[in-house]
Amino acid sequence: MRKFILKGLFLVALLMYSSGRVYASQPQNSVYSKLIEAIAKVESGNNPKAIGKGGAVGLLQITPVLVKECNLILQSKKILKKYYLKDRLNREKSIEMFYLIQEKYNPSGNIEKAIRIWNGGPNYSVRTTQHYYNKVTKHLN
Repeated sequence: MRKFILKGLFLVALLMYSSGRVYASQPQNSVYSKLIEAIAKVESGNNPKAIGKGGAVGLLQITPVLVKECNLILQSKKILKKYYLKDRLNREKSIEMFYLIQEKYNPSGNIEKAIRIWNGGPNYSVRTTQHYYNKVTKHLN
């Protein structure tokens, strides 16, 4: 009986810990804060309810595929959190998803790479992301 109670308490503690934690590397004042604002201007005109092409919606124009990728990242980290398609319309959750993608595919925090990944995915082409890169950097300066 004691073993069962301890397992239950551990599970409750784990759920409480992981539900409030998305990932470790989302600092309040990150190198990405200005970049996120520039991307939001380009992607949606800073409109968290924007609806774009190809199923992309929200402030950062997040696609269903990106939501799925974020959930796979969380699952691989054993974090008991899940994103839903409706979360793309939430500013804070959209930014959390941005950080998750960057943490996995751009752990060094390279701004150019961050922009290109957001537009072209982790296997982006410099040539096909150049126009987007130029638009975002224009809003950074």
